[in-house]
Amino acid sequence: MMPFLEMRNISKTFPGVKALKDVNLQVHRGEVLALAGENGAGKSTLMKILTGVFGHDGDGSILIDGTPVELRNNNHARDLGIGIIYQELSVVENLTVAENIFLAKEPLSRFGLLDMRKMNDEARAVLATLDMDLDPTARVSELSVGQKQMIEIAKAISYQSKVIIMDEPTASLSHHETRTLLEMIKRLRAQDIGIVYISHRLEEVFELADRVVILRDGSTVGTHPIAEMTRELLVREMVDRELSELYAAPVSHSTTEVVLEVRDLAMRHKVAADARIRDINFRLHRGEILGIAGLVGSGRTEIVEMIFGMRPYTGQILVDGKPVTIRNPHDAIAQGIGFVTEDRKAQGLVLGMSVRENFSLTHLEHYSPFQFIDRAGEDERCREFVDTLGVKTPTLEQKVVNLSGGNQQKVVIAKWVARNPQVLIVDEPTRGIDIGAKAEVHALLARLAAQGIAVIVISSDLLEVLAVSDRILVVREGRINGELPRAEATQERVMAAATA
Repeated sequence: MMPFLEMRNISKTFPGVKALKDVNLQVHRGEVLALAGENGAGKSTLMKILTGVFGHDGDGSILIDGTPVELRNNNHARDLGIGIIYQELSVVENLTVAENIFLAKEPLSRFGLLDMRKMNDEARAVLATLDMDLDPTARVSELSVGQKQMIEIAKAISYQSKVIIMDEPTASLSHHETRTLLEMIKRLRAQDIGIVYISHRLEEVFELADRVVILRDGSTVGTHPIAEMTRELLVREMVDRELSELYAAPVSHSTTEVVLEVRDLAMRHKVAADARIRDINFRLHRGEILGIAGLVGSGRTEIVEMIFGMRPYTGQILVDGKPVTIRNPHDAIAQGIGFVTEDRKAQGLVLGMSVRENFSLTHLEHYSPFQFIDRAGEDERCREFVDTLGVKTPTLEQKVVNLSGGNQQKVVIAKWVARNPQVLIVDEPTRGIDIGAKAEVHALLARLAAQGIAVIVISSDLLEVLAVSDRILVVREGRINGELPRAEATQERVMAAATA
């Protein structure tokens, strides 16, 4: 059967970088094609060529229904039936659901005016095909992230897309929203729509995909029916390493020395919803990696934000056995606490600044004793951390926006480790990065613990929490509902405490 979409011998070169080398890809109607590979493997570049953002080099070709096409831009690709949903959503918050679905193609009356009734009716019809119970007149700003994701899919359907590209669509979704999205993708497949599915969550790849194309270093290293693949084989082709090499058995470096303790911590609430986060008690030991698990919305992040001075609290925080008052992040930093936030792009990095400049942000005073920055000292210290943490960057002056997700995360961690913290809080340490980079970040956290730093890890990835933690606290509805040492922690026991 002829594929709806085919890419043949696609190459792309940027100054000094061969991003793609003779990549081949086919997408049939009614199939889910997974596109797998590490960050930097070429997935994003390939999709930008497919949607007309970039042109390709040389003699490669793109065919739609067997006919060669030259994609001029994103609108041209969309007119040919190719839609894309990016990881960072492009909805307009102050518009309605219907206005977002029909943005730039609003139905008009015979007088050339916006036909709001027709637009709402057509939006309702599109939503019905996806079995989505959303009010077309609802303001998008009032919806959840999962519902906004569904609107992006509805928008693609309204363009009569024959192939929809989904780039990390579940990265910011709760477990329930993820299940809803996966079921919707199965319905789209049943409607003869092809899906190109990009995700670092291998369990989703194996649940959804009919075939998988694997990229490594800009080249196609394999195309396989998913029925012929195993997790181990997929990882080996993605990173050219065995799964056992990526996830070596962790060694605990936890001691008996308590460096942080919270007693009866509760959020000082102005609204009723905040009152649910209360009665938080735990101790953190030097060299320990303490995992905090729980469903999205359980209060995990709010707990550590109180400890870091980002939210008002009642109760006691003790550092080295002494009560301290933490009114803001400056107070927390002064007590030797660092915080790698879950949104590295919005809160952890200044994307337009260099690796060196981002690295120095938390401790610039170390290089400016007389109000002038010691660039030689700054460079030397930054280079030391770049080499030690394995940050892949051509120079220290490279803007961090141009680094892969895994390397961006290492820069965020480096800027805090350079302060020599006693406690490092890491929220969603590997969100949006590939399996090879995940293993490197996990190994980095273990090295920090071996150096005597106490680490708190929050993650929505239950396997990650189990892989790195010496001990796991399970949060449910704003309270600690379970505590499990590594030897007793299983997926079933953690989920039971998170939901029961």
